[in-house]
Amino acid sequence: MRAIWSGSIGFGLVNIPIKLYSATEDSSLDLDMLDSKTGDHIKFQRVNERSGKEVPWEQIVKGYNYHDKYVVLEEEDIAAASPKKTKIIEIESFVNEADIDAIYFENPYYVEPEKGGIKAYILLQQALEKSGKVGFGRFVMRMKEHLAIIRPKDDFLMLQQLRFEEEIRSPDELKVTSDVRISSKELGVAMDLIEEYSSAFEIDQYKDQFKNELMKIIKAKAGGKKIKAPKMD
Repeated sequence: MRAIWSGSIGFGLVNIPIKLYSATEDSSLDLDMLDSKTGDHIKFQRVNERSGKEVPWEQIVKGYNYHDKYVVLEEEDIAAASPKKTKIIEIESFVNEADIDAIYFENPYYVEPEKGGIKAYILLQQALEKSGKVGFGRFVMRMKEHLAIIRPKDDFLMLQQLRFEEEIRSPDELKVTSDVRISSKELGVAMDLIEEYSSAFEIDQYKDQFKNELMKIIKAKAGGKKIKAPKMD
């Protein structure tokens, strides 16, 4: 694995140098776009909208459209917006993980201690494990501030990135009413059905069936076989 962020976890007088590794990876097949007539790979270019000419990477800057006029932002501007958080995950409080609705959970990362930080890392991991709490704080990655929790898992720590409240859409526009009357008999039938189909959660029993079937088709077509689309039910 390759580290995607390095810095430290800080709380009180404790500072733990760490690295972050993505805990997930995309399992979907990487499909390229081709010219249907020639089979050639389609290449995308960074083109100036006005001149139509390609722009080299070193000439590209970031800007924000403010009142129909672009304001160009330098790396220094990004750093100045949050100078104290660019390389530190400051734990601001310890909270119960059960109090955080799953809708806020985003990307998970493995946390690895750097040299000199192993003892403090293990101390935090064991303290969180024993207390049943998680550390809540903020950090900056890829020029954006993120909320996160530090939580124990087995014998190591994980960082769970969280969404901000402003990123959650309001459900007010959903057409759901509570005026429907449900009888005790109907509810009992539903509860019996849930009980009948209840089982232990074993996610390792579920594989990406679409990807596997698509890979079979790719291998078959690569071998010169023609594939017939199955009839839809």
